Amino acid sequence: MGQNKFLDKLDKVLSPIGAKIGSQRHLNAISTGMMMTLPLIVVGSLFLIIANPPINPELVDVNNTNIFIKFLLSWKEFAVNNYATITAPFDMTMGLLGLMSAFSIAYKLASDYKMNASMSGLISTSLFFMICAPSNEGNIPMSFLGADGLFVAIIIGIISVEISRFVDKMEWKFNLPSSVPSAVAGFMNTLIPLMLNIIILYGINVIIIANTGMNLPQSIMNILTPALNVADNLWGYLALITFGNILWLFGVNGTSIIFPIVFTLGLSNTGINSELVTSGKDPNVIMNLQMFRIAILGGAGNTLGLALLMAKSKSTHLKSLGRLSIVPGICGINEPIIFGGPIVFNPILAIPFILTPIISVSLTYFAQKIGVITCGYIVDPSFTPFFAQAYLSSMDIRNVVFTFMLVLISIFMYYPFFKIYERNMLRKESEENKIEDDFNFDEFDLA
Repeated sequence: MGQNKFLDKLDKVLSPIGAKIGSQRHLNAISTGMMMTLPLIVVGSLFLIIANPPINPELVDVNNTNIFIKFLLSWKEFAVNNYATITAPFDMTMGLLGLMSAFSIAYKLASDYKMNASMSGLISTSLFFMICAPSNEGNIPMSFLGADGLFVAIIIGIISVEISRFVDKMEWKFNLPSSVPSAVAGFMNTLIPLMLNIIILYGINVIIIANTGMNLPQSIMNILTPALNVADNLWGYLALITFGNILWLFGVNGTSIIFPIVFTLGLSNTGINSELVTSGKDPNVIMNLQMFRIAILGGAGNTLGLALLMAKSKSTHLKSLGRLSIVPGICGINEPIIFGGPIVFNPILAIPFILTPIISVSLTYFAQKIGVITCGYIVDPSFTPFFAQAYLSSMDIRNVVFTFMLVLISIFMYYPFFKIYERNMLRKESEENKIEDDFNFDEFDLA
């Protein structure tokens, strides 16, 4: 009874905020536009897992292994030798997330405005290419076509449609005689908004390059990347992780921005711990690579607990998404949850998304400090199941048990907020089903 009262109070506070944000035209276009890319994100994530088998050959004695370990070693050798081929589906799906979002966001916003959605999407896409991936001697750089370019894709998708809408409002059109075919007239009247978009958006990019030597996405990344020495203590580390997760809430890949800092720090300190172990001492440097693995346990925001909750949801959308997201989440890939839930621009799920990693990292820090778990002293493979990473980083089964405890904590952290969001989704699905039923009923009467 008490739990229901708590959920009701939380619902009254958060649901109106969520409804207001969800009904805002531009934020809805961002959310729905990114949802359109969800199938590509999920499939691409699976190929990334295949390319990164859960084993570190340096830690295995080839002459004293069982058949399962030999299989993993063979898989690892195949993956290393054919990495580019295996990850090609990832590169052409998740690796193009920014590009696809530039089209889908503009398409959705233009549809809401009753504009030419397809042409708006193409204008946004062409501008995104101009700004984020200018051709150099026939080669197109991929750096900002994926998640790193998503923030720019959102900006271009929204502003390009607003510029085209402004042209429509001002009625800047070619007045062609009625004898001109509609296809020709449509082509002619697309030229003005396209040219104005190029002048304004690409012009801003040119000005930035002329003054900084960097294009728009590079400038944004440069501004967002904080200093290295901030992360070498618990409070600085928590601030950095929180900063990255806040960026995710706005559609920016916060992990990729903080990654050079936390990974470099973690790698260095893990190396120090490794030297201590080699010399017969206990590893004692706490800010090691294991801390970063915990910060993204199940992906940014520690969303594995959320995926497990979703898998049992009464909402059709949340249940399907949760079941699709569990396997990638176990391997630390959670873009399906972030963009499919979505968590982006979602004030309800944003709260546990920010708080859960803070709790997980803090508990890991003190658990290492008092010796409940072993400090990481081995560089474990990326995109490996979280429990395998926990063991490979420390060769201590206690670390594995500890990570399962953190997943359980994430379930409790997300639960009340998930229940509120689930209620809202069930209301929405019920309304949509009612509309469909009414439509079918009316159609039956007309027949």
